Amino acid sequence: MSIEAKFLHLQAIQNLLAPYRYLYCVDLEATCDEVDESETSRPLVVVPDQMETIEIGLVVIDLKTLEIVDEFQRFVRPQIHPTLTDFCMKLTSIQQADVDSAGTYMEVGQEIAAFIERYPDAAWASWGDYDARQLARDAGLAGSPSLLEGLPHFNARKWHSGLYDERPKSLKQTVESLGLV
Repeated sequence: MSIEAKFLHLQAIQNLLAPYRYLYCVDLEATCDEVDESETSRPLVVVPDQMETIEIGLVVIDLKTLEIVDEFQRFVRPQIHPTLTDFCMKLTSIQQADVDSAGTYMEVGQEIAAFIERYPDAAWASWGDYDARQLARDAGLAGSPSLLEGLPHFNARKWHSGLYDERPKSLKQTVESLGLV
């Protein structure tokens, strides 16, 4: 990709973010299951349509200073499959005790609503569209609005792919390849 194309892509991102003062960078973890190669075939305990958010983390970036100004992190107690699978605990590092003592989706929703009131005029971004789809799934399961209802969502993976010639990797791999922690 040419320098000019990268510049135009950066300019497009800047134009998308121009109306906002804050950007919430969001990452979710959800209940999940997978049959390990060493296991005999079995049905999944948690099927994709029943995945529930078990952790939400976000940082608030002030788009004028480009500094992180606040953070929010909560575990969420799952309702459909309250017991985490071994696969889920290994993948996410979240322990059963973390979600057992956590608030429900509705309770965490009230906490995040109070938190984001402090930072109006915001949009949010995540690595890919998974987080936006998961929040919509959670809202449907809970019969309530999404935790970030009404806020525009941006896909940071698409931003990355427009700036770098390589195919976007996982968020962890991308951050490490950029020399970041």
